[in-house]
Amino acid sequence: MVSDTDISDLTEDQARAELEWLAARIAEADVAYHREDAPLLTDSDYDALRRRNLAIEERFPHLRRADSPAMRVGAAPADGFSKVRHRVRMLSLANAFSAEEVTEFDTRIRRFLGLDAEAPLAYTAEPKIDGLSLSLRYEKGVLVQAATRGDGAEGENVTANARTVDDIPERIADAPEVMEVRGEVYMAHDDFEALNAAQEARGARPFANPRNAAAGSLRQLDAGVTAARPLRFFAYAWGEVSEPLGETQSGVLARFKAMGFSVNPLTQLCDGPGAMIARYDHIAAERAMLPYDIDGVVYKLDRLDLQERLGFRSTTPRWAIAHKFAAEEAVTELTAIEIQVGRTGALSPVARLRPVTVGGVVVSNATLHNEDYIAGRGGDGEPIREGRDIRVGDWVTVYRAGDVIPKIKDVDLSRRPDSAVPYVFPETCPACGSHAPREPGEAVRRCSGGLICPAQSVEKLRHFVSRAAFDIDGLGARQVEAFHSMGWVNEPADIFTLKDRHGPGNLQRVQSLEGWGEKSATKLFAAIDERRRIPLNRLIFGLGIRHVGESTATLLARHYGSWRAFEAAMRAAQEDEAERQGLLDIDGVGTVLASALIETFAEPNARAAMDRLLAQLEVEDVAAPSGAGSPVAGKTVVFTGTLEKMTRAEAKARAESLGAKVSGSVSKKTDIVVAGPGAGSKLAQAEALGLEVLSEDDWLALISGA
Repeated sequence: MVSDTDISDLTEDQARAELEWLAARIAEADVAYHREDAPLLTDSDYDALRRRNLAIEERFPHLRRADSPAMRVGAAPADGFSKVRHRVRMLSLANAFSAEEVTEFDTRIRRFLGLDAEAPLAYTAEPKIDGLSLSLRYEKGVLVQAATRGDGAEGENVTANARTVDDIPERIADAPEVMEVRGEVYMAHDDFEALNAAQEARGARPFANPRNAAAGSLRQLDAGVTAARPLRFFAYAWGEVSEPLGETQSGVLARFKAMGFSVNPLTQLCDGPGAMIARYDHIAAERAMLPYDIDGVVYKLDRLDLQERLGFRSTTPRWAIAHKFAAEEAVTELTAIEIQVGRTGALSPVARLRPVTVGGVVVSNATLHNEDYIAGRGGDGEPIREGRDIRVGDWVTVYRAGDVIPKIKDVDLSRRPDSAVPYVFPETCPACGSHAPREPGEAVRRCSGGLICPAQSVEKLRHFVSRAAFDIDGLGARQVEAFHSMGWVNEPADIFTLKDRHGPGNLQRVQSLEGWGEKSATKLFAAIDERRRIPLNRLIFGLGIRHVGESTATLLARHYGSWRAFEAAMRAAQEDEAERQGLLDIDGVGTVLASALIETFAEPNARAAMDRLLAQLEVEDVAAPSGAGSPVAGKTVVFTGTLEKMTRAEAKARAESLGAKVSGSVSKKTDIVVAGPGAGSKLAQAEALGLEVLSEDDWLALISGA
């Protein structure tokens, strides 16, 4: 696994182990991206892994592996297509992430060619399209073969599919006897949105981004499916040619355009690093308004004779480089601010954005946290900048930290239109008109309408069918919302009686609805039946109890083991202080979460709805880690004081992996208290109760053989 150890401090054994992990992880990511069209990592995370691998190899060249990622391009072709051996390898590009690296790229070229800093040297700068690389082979002006990049040496034969792409000409004039034109297949934003709308209408999963949609469409085994997908193609390079195509990169691109190929109109000739970086800045500023996704700018030395002198490294040309955008950030326009009412009644402001790709995902919405955040007073998120509010019409920087919901990082006041006015946050619920007060000490407003508020019931249903909850194939947020609007599904239990009420033999049937049919309805009912058996943690999460996220649901499921035990404990905790304390003793459960759980089970309407749901389900018990052979399996452990040889999180994880339950407080039910320096009241309480108290060393000795 990748460590945070500085490479200069790595031992040879550490370096060898990390290179092994990096090779496996990058290979896995390559297959997912290039062959399965389902990326595992964001672009920035992937690039970071490759950079660390290269840096370790540079320090320990004798440890370079035979399967080193630095020696590989893409992934081997998938089964299902015949293979095509590229006559000229399809290589990848080295990356630059800063203006300094672009300048260094120019310096390296001049050093290699023996040119001083004043010698004229031109480069082309073109947007780096985020799509699927494709090589088109023409013989006597006729398209005879199309192949994906694959692993660079061998790709997939997708000729029949490529013939369906309008931007790819079947015949070209004024062409050499043999010519391989290379470029990128992509999907425009409008076409992508239309395709996803069609996917969702028939109950199919939408594509994550246009790149995945384009790759998946081109690699269909049925060319008829590809023909129905709106794919496009930009030409920007070439492979085998029987005669030279020109003297410069820009000249060849002009010739491609004359032949009938689409060439990116933003490509421009630059006279050095300064002009290259200026072009990068211009394209970055226009990125949000482009009709397709790009993830950087590619610079290529313009003179082909100099390209030939420079040649290639093992997987990249020396004469080209990709200047990548910060993969987790993009600038776009805020077109509206809307208020969503959550399943707990919280009024959550959402920024509607001009769609832009951030970190490999198309972003059209971003959280605005609450009214304080919009007003520039901070709120739940980091303040934009002191005194900067957020207004409709603003140009904003959007970012994604990991895979979380996009957020707004900054506002460009220099681009604020004169018509932009401060946003006034509503004090009533937009769904039901009920008063939405802001309680003392809270950052959010909440609708007081409760069960009469349609937004809350819809949101509870949307949450119930979400991927981490019941995840019913074919019943996503849009479908369950439609059924709710028709009065067919008002609570989770209604989903499991839908077939009885609106299946075959009923007057109103799912299969009779627009966009549905007998086959799709049958598949839906089958998918619902498959979810009648559900793990306890998914059920707890699906209930939509305030403050209960995925990890908390798993924590509760592992602690109580079964629905019967969980339900009994929540009911008992309403009146039994010992049971309430037992809930609070679970490490990770605080007073706010405990109160939310107890109040939910105490509310008659909520309990009745749960009872109706449970009548339709078979809940799978979730066993805690068995810790077979462990001396602490089944015991309750409390850590107190300062741990010196491991973090508290490590200690907790290790104890739980051995079958122990970790509690945050000491009680008669506690079996072991591990006390480090500075232990106070918990240690005193343990001693008063006569509990077993261990030092950190004693604890480590106890579990050392487990």
